[in-house]
Amino acid sequence: MSHAPHEPQLRIPATYMRGGTSKGVFFRLQDLPQAAQRPGPARDALLLRVIGSPDPYGKQIDGMGGATSSTSKAVILARSSKPDHDVDYLFGQVSIDQAFVDWSGNCGNLSAAVGPFAISNGLVDASRVPRNGVAVVRIWQANIGKTIVAHVPITDGAVQETGDFELDGVTFPAAEVQLEFMDPAAEEEGAGGAMFPTGKLVDELDVPGVGTLKATLINAGIPTIFVNAADIGYTGTELQDAINGDAQALAKFEAIRAHGAVKMGLIAHVDEAAKRQHTPKVAFVARPADYVASSGKPVAAKDIDLLVRALSMGKLHHAMMGTAAVAIGTAAAIPGTLVNLAAGGGARQAVRFGHPSGTLRVGAEATCTNGDWTVTKAVMSRSARVLMEGWVRVPADALRATA
Repeated sequence: MSHAPHEPQLRIPATYMRGGTSKGVFFRLQDLPQAAQRPGPARDALLLRVIGSPDPYGKQIDGMGGATSSTSKAVILARSSKPDHDVDYLFGQVSIDQAFVDWSGNCGNLSAAVGPFAISNGLVDASRVPRNGVAVVRIWQANIGKTIVAHVPITDGAVQETGDFELDGVTFPAAEVQLEFMDPAAEEEGAGGAMFPTGKLVDELDVPGVGTLKATLINAGIPTIFVNAADIGYTGTELQDAINGDAQALAKFEAIRAHGAVKMGLIAHVDEAAKRQHTPKVAFVARPADYVASSGKPVAAKDIDLLVRALSMGKLHHAMMGTAAVAIGTAAAIPGTLVNLAAGGGARQAVRFGHPSGTLRVGAEATCTNGDWTVTKAVMSRSARVLMEGWVRVPADALRATA
């Protein structure tokens, strides 16, 4: 029996990194095959194959993905083409079961790994990295056209990865990386750059089959739809299992997301939501209450300002997306939003909220001029760590496929 010759796999330099409560495969733009160095079907096809999608089994066994939205991610970095920036950061949310990569938003968690990767891989000018201390890395987030400033600890001229900073949702402590999301109101296509695209802090959102819900629709960090937990039959203390195994509940959240996306001007018709899974996000909020986090650790109502649960890529997130945390911090700083009211109302510069894995603190600086709110920055701490580095391999025909 004769065998047709098969081409060897492509071997592409890559780093597998954790950033916050997510992990993904990081590439330098210059290391990608020529056809994947520009946006388009070849790039998407390559990243799909790297991650192991589309996988009808939903497991991503034949790739680097971990079969959850938090672990089905790819990042492409390059020296910045923008003045006063060090690195350009492009994020791809890779669908698990469908053949597409969503480029419509940022990943706030993986943002914590961008500075460390950029320094370690020669994308940041050596003059900007102290021998010991903190390197300030100016990141251009290319998906949403925003600046993120990362404060990366440096020891003996190298990125310090180990430390005692603990982040709920991450098992082991690591070094703290503080992130500043500058001017976080997202200038999403079709949303006119307004923080509140409808012009209201609280909207009435009509969702057929669900009802009319009070909603705060905000573009900050990532476009997000906030609703009250009680209005949709929840308490805000739920863990993943309470929702992710309930097909009816997931369909309800997708309906809320689709109708909210139309109201925000992100899509023209609810049918388009299926091709825009990464944005907007849906989250529900409630006043503080005691609950037990997914790790078994108790969270006390007195230790938090509010409860938030959020969905990403059609499932309740195990912790909190970093970009949604920016939206939470921003909305909490603006009196009258549902997030602010859940936290007790009034002016505030920071909130600590409870999520399924524990708690997270996020700060935001908001100012009101002639009735218009602006937020200059949102601040939070994450951690990041290289898990593995070397080469990722993919069959050569992956590039010839078109997604």
